[in-house]
Amino acid sequence: MEKEQKQQLTEIKTYSPASKKEEERVVRILSKDISGKLKIYPGLTKVKGVSWAFSNAVCTKLNIDKNRKIGSLTDKEIEIISGFIKNPYLPKFMKNRRSDFETGEDKHLIGTDLELRKEFDIKRLKKIKSYRGYRHMAGLPSRGQRTKSHFRANRRKGAGIKSKGAETKSKEAGIKSTVKK
Repeated sequence: MEKEQKQQLTEIKTYSPASKKEEERVVRILSKDISGKLKIYPGLTKVKGVSWAFSNAVCTKLNIDKNRKIGSLTDKEIEIISGFIKNPYLPKFMKNRRSDFETGEDKHLIGTDLELRKEFDIKRLKKIKSYRGYRHMAGLPSRGQRTKSHFRANRRKGAGIKSKGAETKSKEAGIKSTVKK
């Protein structure tokens, strides 16, 4: 009886390896919780400001296997990755804030810094009343897209294309009014 219980315990121990526990853990990189089941390459893109190309560059510069699971990273490796993302030594075309308006430096912003900077830029455009600022104020596209048939959301119901139901009702009303006269 005791031998059977010992065999079952050893089977349970071999059934749940340490790597499975590592995959289940949640890793926090730059104030973003990332599931340990994801691979490093797609997992880094969950951080705001890290694109697929930037994630690929991080993996190649730091010589990290892209197909490795994030849950298997050590704390030291996570610190190295987050430090590199904060201050990357990459070509300037890989960074998301080239020639900063205030400092003229090439930066790479992530997380809330990116959101705040974008918001401040839009406020500045509105304040100086540039064309792009006016388009932002009106809720229209600012990059030259056509607006005849698109960007109609949140517009008045009366403006634009009439629905089929309204046309048939108006025709019926027109017919009735002619009959009554």
